[in-house]
Amino acid sequence: MALNEKKLRKDFDDLSPKVEPKPQIFKHCVSAFIVGGLICDVGQFFNNFFLSMGIPKDEVGTYVSIVMVFIGAFLTGIGVYDKIAKFAGAGTVVPITGFSNSIVSPAMEFKKEGYVFGVAAKMFVIAGPVLVYGISSSVIVGIIYFIMSKL
Repeated sequence: MALNEKKLRKDFDDLSPKVEPKPQIFKHCVSAFIVGGLICDVGQFFNNFFLSMGIPKDEVGTYVSIVMVFIGAFLTGIGVYDKIAKFAGAGTVVPITGFSNSIVSPAMEFKKEGYVFGVAAKMFVIAGPVLVYGISSSVIVGIIYFIMSKL
């Protein structure tokens, strides 16, 4: 029985690379580039719009971030962002809209468990570690900078 199992495993190992679909890396890179660029174009549109409205240049980035996070959350809420992400891959993850998607998706998924133990507890499952490590590393770098500037 063990000999038959070894032959079966060897046959599987020989056959699986032949039938395994090859990733279409070039197509995925192009679609990520195009969709990510379009998201950035939308952000640039709002940047120019807010500047034309007379909003000070140092405040425009905040306004654009708020609008882009809202758009990402809204598209996630109506189920469109996931379809775009399936087509574009990393092109939707890198912009700030991907951050809002990473918060809204778990919140929607765990809503049935209630607002406290579902939405509130699971909302930061994906984005939480990113926030923790980002804030922690910036505090550490800030402390090092403070110490180095005092020497």
